[in-house]
Amino acid sequence: MTTTTEKRSFMETLRVFSIPLIVGVIAAVVLANIVGEAAYTNVIEHVLFSFTLFGREIAVTPHWLINDIFMVFFFGIAAVHIVTAMLPGGDLNPPSKAINPLLGTIGGVLGPVLVYFVLSAMIGGDHTADINRGWGIPTATDIALAWLVARVVFGEQHPAVNFLLLLAVADDAIGLGIIAIFYPDPNHPVEPIWLLITAGGMALAYVLRRAKVDQWWVYIVTAGVISWIGLLRAGLHPALALVFVMPFVPSLYQGSKKHEAGSPLADYEHYAGLPVDLGLIFFGLMNAGVEVGSVGAATWVVLGALLIGKPLGIGAMCGLGNLIGLKYPTGMSFRHVVTAGVVAAMGLTVALFVAGQAFAGSHIQPAAKLGALLSVIVAPIAFVVGKALNVKVLADTQPKSK
Repeated sequence: MTTTTEKRSFMETLRVFSIPLIVGVIAAVVLANIVGEAAYTNVIEHVLFSFTLFGREIAVTPHWLINDIFMVFFFGIAAVHIVTAMLPGGDLNPPSKAINPLLGTIGGVLGPVLVYFVLSAMIGGDHTADINRGWGIPTATDIALAWLVARVVFGEQHPAVNFLLLLAVADDAIGLGIIAIFYPDPNHPVEPIWLLITAGGMALAYVLRRAKVDQWWVYIVTAGVISWIGLLRAGLHPALALVFVMPFVPSLYQGSKKHEAGSPLADYEHYAGLPVDLGLIFFGLMNAGVEVGSVGAATWVVLGALLIGKPLGIGAMCGLGNLIGLKYPTGMSFRHVVTAGVVAAMGLTVALFVAGQAFAGSHIQPAAKLGALLSVIVAPIAFVVGKALNVKVLADTQPKSK
């Protein structure tokens, strides 16, 4: 007979190792190669119904429900970890310690772009000009898989995990901005003026905090929804809606004088964490369907830009920042930054999304998507690098930043 403890242990294993996400990715690849990528795409893009929101028609598909609705809650949990890390006693406190990973974000975008153009010129041949259009693909980091790998490589409580999380969220925000600006949907052009709606959501969240509202769900269904609408109408991806709201959710209850485990901020993760972790199977299922036979020059350009450009760019910018006084977070040194850079090279599902936009209708798209898919090989590479550099050490026993 299975005990409650055994059930809890099983669920924790599923969550810590992101088994649902891995199963979803594998299932998507298998399905796409059995029925064909076209048939796979027809299923996930099947319109269930449509509606109009502030003048914009929205076609509700299985893919849309997962990427535009479900992933909002995933990014919300990521935001909780970042906000918590910036509180007193956190790895990124004082907030000035967040500057170094944000510098890493810049390196994690510029490095892959530079390597992408170099590799395209070297192996692109007659298709170099066409391949160059996909320069935005390797700027992305698959935050879900990178988070999984980071927790295994560093240890779940290691400060490098929050370092990578902040870097990845900012990285994906830039990536989504690149899509909106350089690969726009002609039917839904970018309209920045609508970001004022998102700003209004942030203002409402601030008012709720000042009013000492302790129920986390109130922030989600009011400020969160408003933020989501603003991003959607602006032509940006609404998955980041809660990233703008979570900094205003109280990190302690009214009248409390310390950051408790049961704060409204922590309560959101407590209640949303398990459904989100289990639901990642659908994220993998809706995003990773690629036929593995589509090898081409774009495959190696995308893969090389991720594997080489991410670690080089992140390592260079973070190292430079540390040298000029913008120190690594407490408990981290250059070896942790390098390993985090390797983990960040996992583009996968987010890179697949960018590839779909960059090469929409192009014969290059399948090869580029395969390059993004193959970035999953970063996982074993990161394990080897982490082991070689001995990064899996408890934070309180690590040397301070140098």
